[in-house]
Amino acid sequence: MKTITPLILLLFWAAPYLVFGQNIDQSRLLADMRTLSSDSMEGRAPMTEGGRMAREYIRERFESLGLGSQFPGYRQEFVLDAAKGAEGLGVNILGFIPGSASAEIILLLAHYDHLGKKGEAIYNGADDNASGTAALLEMAAYFSENLPRNSFLFVATDAEEKGLVGARALLRDFPFPLEEVKAVVNMDMISRSDDRTLYAVGTRFYPQFRPFLEAAAGRSSIRLVLGNDGGAGQKDWSKASDHGPFHERNIPFIYFGVDDHKDYHQPTDTFENIQPDFYVAACELILDTLLGMDQEMASE
Repeated sequence: MKTITPLILLLFWAAPYLVFGQNIDQSRLLADMRTLSSDSMEGRAPMTEGGRMAREYIRERFESLGLGSQFPGYRQEFVLDAAKGAEGLGVNILGFIPGSASAEIILLLAHYDHLGKKGEAIYNGADDNASGTAALLEMAAYFSENLPRNSFLFVATDAEEKGLVGARALLRDFPFPLEEVKAVVNMDMISRSDDRTLYAVGTRFYPQFRPFLEAAAGRSSIRLVLGNDGGAGQKDWSKASDHGPFHERNIPFIYFGVDDHKDYHQPTDTFENIQPDFYVAACELILDTLLGMDQEMASE
């Protein structure tokens, strides 16, 4: 029997976690997600120390990447309503990369808040939505090194769990004319799926995105389903997250997410329960979609 070298053993162990065609820094992505969903951030509820820590983490990353912003300190503040379960100031974090060929905008969204603590239980919100937030940071890192043709606006929203409050505040105080937004891409729960299925919601309304999604799906190791946007016999997620207020204004969107799972809005939504191989593949698919959109839409 031939001896198996340590390198072969390492590759065998790591194979489920490797995604080919990598533009995503897997180690950084997973490290960011682990940090954002850690007990130290106490579930990232608005108006809490954990929420402050999370947004400072995001702000520091945007700054280190050299992103610009239309708001001082990358912070867009808005008032939270006690009727929504929180009173005080919410804070969105905005970073910007100008396009090399077009001033029109692709808006990338992920909400960083979650449910916080209930008694002694911490609702870490790993999938919901440290997953989308870490992906947002990784997309910002990629496009800071590979400048896009369109302008990209990266927004980590607050108070999504209070009723899409941060997204509505962003829309009210949007730093550019809304007609310059070509696409809103929202990532909310993208790190686990037992049947390796990621949903892309929105093509029933905005079929112009279908070619980019189908091309990226053809290169991916996971299954992409276009739907859950209220078609016959489907669920309707067209207003289920921060893309909703933009859709209400007929601003085109794609929403990437997975089905609810047993840990949804439970203290067990922890980093240990994500599926790293699926998560990295989902991020690669989303980035692949963005690259196709950026290339073609800047030429229109």
